[in-house]
Amino acid sequence: MSKDVVKWVLAVCAIGLLAGCATPTVESRKKERYAAYAALSPDMREAVDRGTVKVGMPMDAVYIAWGNPDQVTQSGNASGETTTWMYYGGYMAQSSYWGWQRLHYVYTPVNYVRAEVVFANGSVREWRTFPQPPY
Repeated sequence: MSKDVVKWVLAVCAIGLLAGCATPTVESRKKERYAAYAALSPDMREAVDRGTVKVGMPMDAVYIAWGNPDQVTQSGNASGETTTWMYYGGYMAQSSYWGWQRLHYVYTPVNYVRAEVVFANGSVREWRTFPQPPY
């Protein structure tokens, strides 16, 4: 292996490690909002520790379990107002085509709504997860 390739591989590994260390976890979010976590009932704390969401959870508990939402929307009707937190997922979709004397591969990033949580009066009214769409 050439020195340039080794340097490139080491740089990619270092970036990956740094990115992994910067990703907040349930444990770090529990420390960040310890008072909110401590105020939860035992069954709600257990759900948060597993990284799951339950109907009736307050917003702080959902934040601790799933992290910051990627998008927040507000809506309302005759029944009242709601806040919806949306979480996105992503993957690289592969496609191919025949080009000059060979098959070429193209990878395109695809984002999709992976989960949403609807809050009414500050607590979870409903939540749902969505599967990754097919390629």
